[in-house]
Amino acid sequence: MSKDAEVDMKDVELNEVDQEKQPMTAGETANGDATSPTITEKNGSVMLKIPEENETKFTGLSKEELLKVAGTPGWVRARWALLILFWIGWLGMLAAAIVIIVQAPPCKPIPALNWWNLGSMYQVGDVNAFTESPGLAGLEKKIDRLYQMKVKSLVVGPIHVAPVDQAEDLNFQEIASEFGSMSQFKTLVEAMKKKSMSVVLDLTPNYHGADPWYSNMTIPDVGEKLKVALVYWMEKGVDGFQFSGVDHLSSQFPMLWSEIKVIVQNSSTDTKKALIGVTEHASAPVVSDLLNSTGVNLLLSGVLRSSPSAASGSGQAIQQLYSTQDQRQLAWNFGDRVQGHLASLASSTMVKFNQLLLLTLPGIPVFNYGDEIGLEDELDTKFPKMLWAAPDDANKTSQDMKSLFEFFKKASEYRWKERSLLYGDYRPVFGSPKALAYVRSWDQSTRFVAAFNWDSDPVKMALKGEDLQDTAKVLLSTDTRLSADTEVKLAELELGPGQAVLMQYSYRG
Repeated sequence: MSKDAEVDMKDVELNEVDQEKQPMTAGETANGDATSPTITEKNGSVMLKIPEENETKFTGLSKEELLKVAGTPGWVRARWALLILFWIGWLGMLAAAIVIIVQAPPCKPIPALNWWNLGSMYQVGDVNAFTESPGLAGLEKKIDRLYQMKVKSLVVGPIHVAPVDQAEDLNFQEIASEFGSMSQFKTLVEAMKKKSMSVVLDLTPNYHGADPWYSNMTIPDVGEKLKVALVYWMEKGVDGFQFSGVDHLSSQFPMLWSEIKVIVQNSSTDTKKALIGVTEHASAPVVSDLLNSTGVNLLLSGVLRSSPSAASGSGQAIQQLYSTQDQRQLAWNFGDRVQGHLASLASSTMVKFNQLLLLTLPGIPVFNYGDEIGLEDELDTKFPKMLWAAPDDANKTSQDMKSLFEFFKKASEYRWKERSLLYGDYRPVFGSPKALAYVRSWDQSTRFVAAFNWDSDPVKMALKGEDLQDTAKVLLSTDTRLSADTEVKLAELELGPGQAVLMQYSYRG
């Protein structure tokens, strides 16, 4: 048999095998004739393409060919053109960046602040009234709670040994047994430092008596004890000291007061120490004069306390103080260990209102323990037991306490994280005897507008002026008509009686 015949026979055999592998379909007749050109492959079969003998494969140019082509005049000119375009583009971007940097307004340097300017202060005048477990050890267990509230410093005490009206038995360097031990105090200070929080010690001498400095006859001896005690407590890690009645001491015993200031404010320790005074005066001009004459770092006063005249004059008092004082010197408080708590001094319905006021004013907000939940004084004491959970017979329900606490935390969070609220400028945009609105701004940061109405009637505030936008977004409000996250037209702002609102808008250069 010839070779051609053998090839033909193999082709026939392969065709027969291929036909056997193909399935019967609806397109075929019983005898295998195709009724349709469609042929269905059986699952698993693979079709391979066998290249034709005359089919060529492109393998690109060789190295020698590329070098030969690359040297032609056309490619040389193309490469130079691309290189020139690259450098022109690069230099253009560099020039644009320089222009943007030069034309952009320079960032305002952050002011050098002391630790007491960086957050709110929290006063615990009676440690055992505040804690669930007694003494300084119980106070240490509440540090996490204070940290959640963005509290920067804790004012403790007084806790020293001071029998009522007995100056001879006064001992500044010994902790009264009902409050704990020195080792517990050291542990408290260390725990506070780990949270970047400071400890201020109230060293008012006769804190159980009517006269905080005993009598004028005993003040020189008390002062000598105090000067030694100041050094002692600074060595224990205390960051500052608070005294009641500084107005009397500084005026009647100026030499002694000057020595106290030198010891505290010129301390050689790494951390600057704060000298905090407390006065019961409520007149803004008097408080301003005391700030200058006493030389304290902060002065707590009664300018915001609720009274028949103060409620209508709070806005004016704020304006007067800001017109005469550096805002970083001003401390804002309602109550203290002598006067009591915010909810009792300003009424329980105004707690959120005044929380927002203290946390948005420039200066340092100072709260008495329990002000965050609306704790009220009792008839026989200014040191009511702190309510960690509202009992069934309490005036405050758990829901009320939770609402007040959440509002406080939100306002404190804004104060802590927003530059405009932390150390921004203060600019009033509306003022009347019973209403106030102001803008807090810092450089190119978000602006904040805070508005307050002490009146018993609604007030309309047409807020317009430099740097003010047409609208602002509500962040916090006590007025139910101004819900959070809504946009408000500042020129048409209206606040209900006894209501407050905090809004924000973006900076536009």
